[in-house]
Amino acid sequence: MFNIYLLYVVLAALLDVFANLALNKSNGFKNLKWGILSILLVWLAFYLLVLSLEGMKLAIAYTLWGSIGILGTTLGGWYFFKQKLKPIGWVGICMIILAVITLKTA
Repeated sequence: MFNIYLLYVVLAALLDVFANLALNKSNGFKNLKWGILSILLVWLAFYLLVLSLEGMKLAIAYTLWGSIGILGTTLGGWYFFKQKLKPIGWVGICMIILAVITLKTA
């Protein structure tokens, strides 16, 4: 069943991922355009997160947003910037995903 509030969270998380990648691209705000884009994307992500709270508990929304953001930023950093994670980092991400599943089903 389609849930608009879940869609808001997913879109917020994706915007957060893009904001994190833009922030990395800004090189510590030396490239101001990327830095400003990052701030705007975070603002929009938080706006969508707020909208999701109209139909979802904060704990669920924030956990979903954070976990999607962590996984997406990790994969984006690997793909675009050739950043690598140690195996223990992947174990940590898997634990976060399992925690989200557990929280969602509880």
